[in-house]
Amino acid sequence: MTSRREFSAVLASAGLLGLVSRPLMAQTPPVARIYVGFPAGGTADALSRRLADKLRGTYAPTVVVENKPGAGGQIAVTTLRDSAPDGSTLLVTPSSLISMNNYTFAKLPYKPLTDVTAVSLLCHFDHAFAVGPAVPASVKTLKDFLDWAKVSNAPGYGTPGSAGIPHLIGVLLSKRSGVTMTNIPYRGTAPTLQDLMGGQVPAAVVPVGDYLPYLGTGKIRVLAVAGPKRSSFLPEVPTMRESSIDIEARDWFGVFMPARTPASVVARASSDIQAALGDNELRQSLIHIGMEPTPSTPAALTAMAAREDGMWGRIVKEVGFVPE
Repeated sequence: MTSRREFSAVLASAGLLGLVSRPLMAQTPPVARIYVGFPAGGTADALSRRLADKLRGTYAPTVVVENKPGAGGQIAVTTLRDSAPDGSTLLVTPSSLISMNNYTFAKLPYKPLTDVTAVSLLCHFDHAFAVGPAVPASVKTLKDFLDWAKVSNAPGYGTPGSAGIPHLIGVLLSKRSGVTMTNIPYRGTAPTLQDLMGGQVPAAVVPVGDYLPYLGTGKIRVLAVAGPKRSSFLPEVPTMRESSIDIEARDWFGVFMPARTPASVVARASSDIQAALGDNELRQSLIHIGMEPTPSTPAALTAMAAREDGMWGRIVKEVGFVPE
C-alpha cells in the first residue's frame, strides 16, 4: 500500500503537488487590506490597527489598514463594494453605515444590506454628549447645558460625520428637549475633539472611548451617555434617561467583505477574527479605548444589522429627520 509520504513524493515529482494544494492556498491572500472610513487618530482607526496586528500572520502574511475618510464613511464602503471578492479586502465600520444610512441620506451610493457581506461583530460602544471651554464652567449637567443653550442662539454640536448615529442623537436631544441645536459635521472624531477643546464648537457627540485620553486636560466635561445604562468607562456620568431625556442608542463596529465573497472565505475570516477577539491582549487594548469586545458569526451580524435597519427607520420617521 502506498503511504501518504510516498504519494506526496509522486505528486511532487510529477509537478502536481502545487495544483492539489492551490485551492487551500487561494483562501490566504498575500496582502489583506482593512478599509476604514475615518481619519487616523479616531476610534475606528485605533480598533482596526489593533485587529490588523492580530490577523497579521494568521489571516494573511501582511495586513494593512487603509484610511479612506469622507462622506461620513461612505467612501470606504463603496471602495469595499467595488473590490474583488477574494478575501483580500475587509471593512471595519460603525453600524450607521450599514443599518441607518438608508434613512438619513436622500441618495446613498451603495445598498447597505446587499452590497456587503457580514463577517463578524467586533464590539459594542456608547456615545456621549460633552462640552468644552466655549461653554461656561457653571454648566455641569445636561440640564444646565440645555438651559444655557436656550439663550445661546442655537449652539452647534460637533459630530464625526453627517447623518450618523451621533448626529441623530443630537437631533433626538434637540427634539425631545425642545432646544434648537445645529449639527456641525467633521471628518472623524479627532478633528471634532480638536475643535471642542479649542473652543471652536461648544459641544460634541462622539464615542465614549474618544473622550478618555483627554479627560485629564480639564477641557472636556462629559455630561451624559446615550446608552441604556451608565458606561463602565465613565461610571460617574449619568445616562440621558437619567437626565430626563428619553434617548437610548448603542453603536457597534463590525467587519464586512464584498457581497459576492464565497461563503468559505467569509467563514475563514470570521473564524480568525473571533479567535483574535479571544486574545486577552487584544481584548484589553479594546477596553482601553472604550470598546466592549463582542465577536459573532456572520449570520448573527447579518440578522442584527437587519433588525436595527428597521429600528432606525422607525426612529428617523418619528423625529421627522430630513435626509441630506
